[in-house]
Amino acid sequence: MSEDFGSDFVTIIDDEGNEFELEVIESMDYNGHSYMAFLPADMSEDDPDYGFVLLRVVEDENGDEVFESIDDEDELQDVYERFMVLLYDDEEDET
Repeated sequence: MSEDFGSDFVTIIDDEGNEFELEVIESMDYNGHSYMAFLPADMSEDDPDYGFVLLRVVEDENGDEVFESIDDEDELQDVYERFMVLLYDDEEDET
């Protein structure tokens, strides 16, 4: 993601047809998969549901990239921990 042009946003639609706007925070490749970390763009930081949204990036049958949830709890925890290191490790080095 290029900081030169500001934040990137995507709109996703869940299985029930609800639209959500997400701000792209970071992406990474891990264990042969691509993942992206987002924050809700249309939700207050004070909302108890506010927090990182982690999704796996896959190609559909047309070759387009689509997002899917990470249903395996161990995989989700592992990806979350790797994103935390990626996002916050630099901050710890600066102190």
